[in-house]
Amino acid sequence: MSDDTNLDECPWEPPLAGSEVEHLLGALDRLRTTFRFKADGLGPESLNQRIGASALTLGGLLKHLALQEDYTVRVKFQGGDLGTPWQELGWDGSGTWEFETAAQDSPEQLYAWYDDSVARSRRLVAEALADGGLGQDAHVAWPDGTHASLRRLLFDLVEEYGRHTGHADLLREAVDGVTGEDPPIDWRPASGTYTFS
Repeated sequence: MSDDTNLDECPWEPPLAGSEVEHLLGALDRLRTTFRFKADGLGPESLNQRIGASALTLGGLLKHLALQEDYTVRVKFQGGDLGTPWQELGWDGSGTWEFETAAQDSPEQLYAWYDDSVARSRRLVAEALADGGLGQDAHVAWPDGTHASLRRLLFDLVEEYGRHTGHADLLREAVDGVTGEDPPIDWRPASGTYTFS
């Protein structure tokens, strides 16, 4: 972001001086938006393109990060089931399923699963924060009984996005030469229903 950029022009930018919650959620949403920009507007061939020996694709990353949003909030935080759509789709818990099956899914499905998971995650996290803050215990615990906090789980999502947004940078450049750290100021998704928080 340049010094003369108006924050209203970039709805994905975190505040310049906010609370811990605002900065954490802002950093997560900036990464979500940057990833979504890198994966946006592509057809099946482009979503399934690989680089070298890597099995990663933008379609696989869309499906993986959608699943991670739900797994983090629904399972690790709330202690529930993974739920729709993952159980109906045959998720096997292997850690590679989403990467192996994404090529069978249409771009419309991949964008919808990702966009819906992000919207659901934002809503559930906002409800949790209103009810107890970042320090509240998550369901997931270590063998000694120590529970992770909601703060820890959100930082884990930031780390997950940091890693995979870097992968998306390389994959998108290989697809059509698109580069850049941030979406253009006027970027809005060409596909799916992704919204800014």
